[in-house]
Amino acid sequence: MGATSYTTLSRQSGLMREMRVVANNIANSATTGYRSEGLIFSEYVQSSPGQQSLSMSRANIYNTSLEQGQLTKTGGTFDFAIEGEGFFMVETPMGERLTRAGAFSPNAEGDLVTMDGYRVMDAGGSPVFVPGSAQSIEVGADGTITADGNSIGQIGLFRPADKNTMVREDGVMFRVEGDIDPAENVAMLQGYTEGSNVNAIGQVTRMIEIQRAYEMGQSFLETEDRRIRDAIKNLIKS
Repeated sequence: MGATSYTTLSRQSGLMREMRVVANNIANSATTGYRSEGLIFSEYVQSSPGQQSLSMSRANIYNTSLEQGQLTKTGGTFDFAIEGEGFFMVETPMGERLTRAGAFSPNAEGDLVTMDGYRVMDAGGSPVFVPGSAQSIEVGADGTITADGNSIGQIGLFRPADKNTMVREDGVMFRVEGDIDPAENVAMLQGYTEGSNVNAIGQVTRMIEIQRAYEMGQSFLETEDRRIRDAIKNLIKS
């Protein structure tokens, strides 16, 4: 196999990986709190002693978009949306995770939890407790919780010190392989949820572009394969 074929194969592999990322974005275009994902291509040179150096492409760096998603008014007491680059912190069996999906509810013990039952953390990293006897619950822009007029806690708002340390674990949950700081210049809205920030039309357009690029690469590989086969046949005949 020639150098151009190896180079094309590395590009094809990256395009297939990007196609999966784009398809996942489209599938989650209506998922509350979902952050759109992208794939970054890079070039590297592969060389061995006595061998020709090859310029190869690699697509293994995932990039998460932190653009604001559309806010939808629900009127729910325990529905929250964040304006700005902040996250809620939740406690999972695997450790603390960040999320933008703010559809919460109190559990039987009075802890505020996600739809999966993970406890929501306050500004100090402890579970948020909501008294079941409270007649009214109000949450301010800074996350301060007031029950029947009395302040009882504050929902924490956080952000990674370096967004490149965020690792997606599922559609709306992130692990941070670095420091997590309190979020600044952000606001919390009660009675709202934030939708996905996926640009569905843009993602469909990108999917078409990837498909066409992949087909071009496949056509080149097939042509190159026929060329090599013909060359071998002619060599045998001679």
